[in-house]
Amino acid sequence: MKNPGHAAILSFFIPGAGQIYNGEFFRGLFWLIITPSLWIVSAGFFGLPFHFISAYTAYRRAEKINRRL
Repeated sequence: MKNPGHAAILSFFIPGAGQIYNGEFFRGLFWLIITPSLWIVSAGFFGLPFHFISAYTAYRRAEKINRRL
């Protein structure tokens, strides 16, 4: 069982870490590359929303994984 709260917190502090915790390595790698890139390219304008989106998707994916088990 994956804890959705842990996945969200991990992904909030390090985008993609929650997805990796859920066992979705490539999805985590995507967020780990995209979110910091958006922080840099947009001077922070798009970075913060994508940071929250990363945490939210980690939470929802952990819930989905738990339903399959």
